[in-house]
Amino acid sequence: MAQPPVAMTEAGRWVAIGLGANLGDRGRALAMALLAMDALPGTRLVAVSSLYSTAPVDSSGPDYLNAVAAVRTTLAPLALLDALQAIELAAGRERPYRNAPRTLDLDIELWEDECIRLPRLCVPHPRMHERAFVLVPLAEIAPWRVTLAQLQAVAGQGIRMAEGAGWHLQLQAPAPAA
Repeated sequence: MAQPPVAMTEAGRWVAIGLGANLGDRGRALAMALLAMDALPGTRLVAVSSLYSTAPVDSSGPDYLNAVAAVRTTLAPLALLDALQAIELAAGRERPYRNAPRTLDLDIELWEDECIRLPRLCVPHPRMHERAFVLVPLAEIAPWRVTLAQLQAVAGQGIRMAEGAGWHLQLQAPAPAA
């Protein structure tokens, strides 16, 4: 794997977060989640992938919009998890059953090179290497974190780029007045 750029040595821990939604205004929900993540204490958004469209995996409902963001954070892993779950809840996330359709899903995929095994949090995310909707956008913003073999293993999954880099900036703008 390639090595991270030198700029990655700034303060805080490098964390990759997967974003997804398949209910409501999906793109806006993801864009607003990025703003909320960037506003967390000791946390700064450092990279955002393009926006991708995928069919649900192990789930049902409309297609998902997905992206991966990288943050630098001084928060502890469970504190970040709690903050991400609060962002999901504020966006109307409900958990009626496993893999239910959702207004917002935020998953900690990687925490630098650490392996975290806690009752509420497993990092690397246990299924990230099986999912094109994580690996493809992750390879875009952190190519040193994804191998060609991993990408080839998920190549048959239906994923297409919905919007290129910077998609979140236009969706974060205030809605025009009526």
